[in-house]
Amino acid sequence: MATGKDRQKQLAREHHERQMRRRIEREQKAKKVAVIGSTVGVVVVVGGIVAATALLGGGDSASEAAADPSASASAMPTTSETVAAGPKAFDAATGTCDYVADESSPAVKDVGMPPAKVDVKKLPGKMTIKTNQGPIEVKLASDKAPCTVNALAFLAEKGYYDGSKCHRLGSAQFPMLQCGDALAKADGKGETDGAGSPGFRMAEENLEGATYKRGVLAMAKGGQPGTTGSQFFLVYGDIGLTPDYTVVGTITKGLDILDKVNKAGVITPGQDGTGAPKESVEFTDVTTS
Repeated sequence: MATGKDRQKQLAREHHERQMRRRIEREQKAKKVAVIGSTVGVVVVVGGIVAATALLGGGDSASEAAADPSASASAMPTTSETVAAGPKAFDAATGTCDYVADESSPAVKDVGMPPAKVDVKKLPGKMTIKTNQGPIEVKLASDKAPCTVNALAFLAEKGYYDGSKCHRLGSAQFPMLQCGDALAKADGKGETDGAGSPGFRMAEENLEGATYKRGVLAMAKGGQPGTTGSQFFLVYGDIGLTPDYTVVGTITKGLDILDKVNKAGVITPGQDGTGAPKESVEFTDVTTS
């Protein structure tokens, strides 16, 4: 016959199990977007890989968009109405980009909207990211992703990325470092890491034949088209993602930094093995030229 002490132990065990279930549910919801998601974030299955995002980016709601490059991502709305009214692709005839307000994100660092008119010939060809771990340099695909490059140059000029921390490190099956959420804490405790938005979103570009091999820099997004924002992911291995994330450049310097950060691992791994990196990566200055 069970004693009162046995009953107390059972109740305590059940209470602990309920707490753990709620914690897991919160973590899954907070990560349900990122790419790599996370300009927008998501939990997605890509090539058999569960990508709990914001880089890449997006879920069923803004709060879920915190985690995907399939997810990463900033959070974006993902309803059919939003997609239908989403940002248009670059208009080469008029040299115009379509940036639309991100009105659903719960976490916005607003520095304004990038200029819509773009002269492709005058766009920068290089992005330099100074970090506490050393510099990372990227050759930008300005001709193939003009609106994305224009937005990155705008955000860099406004100091949007300065002081931000990369919030999501991948796993052996998902080798990437997701950055660009200007509000992320990257301490393994921030449930909204990956939900950060610049207050606008844009269409995806340079998708035809896109692959995500070592050295690629691509944009995180939400779960639907037209949800790319400020977040991006740096690939230090090969990821079997579908061609849904804007390939915006190639890393020409700093892959050793990514390898070092990867080797150190993550603070608290999620179910997909990703999490905030133990070896913190903080942007001190981002410029384009």
